[in-house]
Amino acid sequence: MMSQAFYTGITGIRATDQAINVISDNLANTATIGYRGYNTEFSNLFERAVSTGAGNSSVDSSIGVGTRVGAIVMDESKGVYNLTESSTDMAILGDGWFGIQGYGDTVYTRDGGFTFDSNRDLVTRDGYFVLGTLGNNITDGVLTNQLTEIPLGDVNAQEKLSFPKELIFPPIATSEVSISGNLSLTDNIQTISSPVITSTGQVNNLRIQYTKSAVQVPPGVQWDILATVEDRNTEEVYSTQTGVVSFDNLGALTSNTLTSVDNQGSSVAIDMGTGYTGLISIDAPQSAISVADGLTDGELLGYDTNKNGEVIATFTNGQQSNVGTIAIYHFANDRGLERASGAKFIQSVNSGDPFFSQDENGNNIIGTDLTNQKLEGSNVRVEQGLTDIIIMQRTFDANSKSITTADQMLQKALNMDA
Repeated sequence: MMSQAFYTGITGIRATDQAINVISDNLANTATIGYRGYNTEFSNLFERAVSTGAGNSSVDSSIGVGTRVGAIVMDESKGVYNLTESSTDMAILGDGWFGIQGYGDTVYTRDGGFTFDSNRDLVTRDGYFVLGTLGNNITDGVLTNQLTEIPLGDVNAQEKLSFPKELIFPPIATSEVSISGNLSLTDNIQTISSPVITSTGQVNNLRIQYTKSAVQVPPGVQWDILATVEDRNTEEVYSTQTGVVSFDNLGALTSNTLTSVDNQGSSVAIDMGTGYTGLISIDAPQSAISVADGLTDGELLGYDTNKNGEVIATFTNGQQSNVGTIAIYHFANDRGLERASGAKFIQSVNSGDPFFSQDENGNNIIGTDLTNQKLEGSNVRVEQGLTDIIIMQRTFDANSKSITTADQMLQKALNMDA
């Protein structure tokens, strides 16, 4: 029986030693971003039945013969969220993991300390590539499609979020100019102008002159129109169109024969409205407002991320486009993930394969809430760790005492025999 006490004490020391190692590692990583602490769970080794002579006793007559570490399990509680100055820093508010990759298999982490490197790749602080779905809307350094949303692709088809250093937002030619205001009833020539953009991004000037028609057909008033598209700098004329616009006796527009102009190969519709909704002609001072669509080309200012996990490209013409979506992976059993190092984990048989959350239509979604300009700190509580290590120290001492006590009893038994 004394040998059993030796053995039991030794198993307690071994198990406690492992627990202290786990707690020490937790405390050492209280400042590690995205770190997940571990808890030690103990279990009994086995029981030894004791014969008491009471065959019909309802009491379980057995003695445990030691302990062992049953499992070292991940603490799945959330860490403290800390504000940062970088808009590319991200934190997962719910469940899920970022996927990152070096030169091997995918690694999973809660550390969202991301940045764009010199090659415009979205990477972690230690150089791992962040995985996600690309918008495939960039060809040869030109944005081919302005996207507001990029759904996640298949979970096994995620790729490195890599983007070109130089990117152009192509020009969008002006397709329509809307004109509103008032043509006064004086005989003076009145002019309304508007910038118009060609398909190559050149900005020309559309100048529309209104001259009161020599022959007036009452009731109302008619104006002859001369529309000229010219270079803004050299005043070189590219095209000229004419027409007539008519108003009734109350100044409401009734007809317009100038419906479009040619802007170096691009047709631009001219919308002067109808009735009182656009251009009118009453006995009041001239006023005019012209609104044209279209965009000049823009150069890349930079890439950024937002709280939806989207990578946004911003251009000098004020436009933005989604070019990628950061993937958020989920597992059936997060505790089954194996720690690779620090805050990095790899999948295992126990964790199961990664998957994406889906909406009611079966589309892949990130399935959690994100926030940027924040990082999730370690979920290790220092005060809890210090308390646990004191408890384990006392447990270690108690097991040591059981060994020394058994040793003293054995020595006395040997001395009695002598």
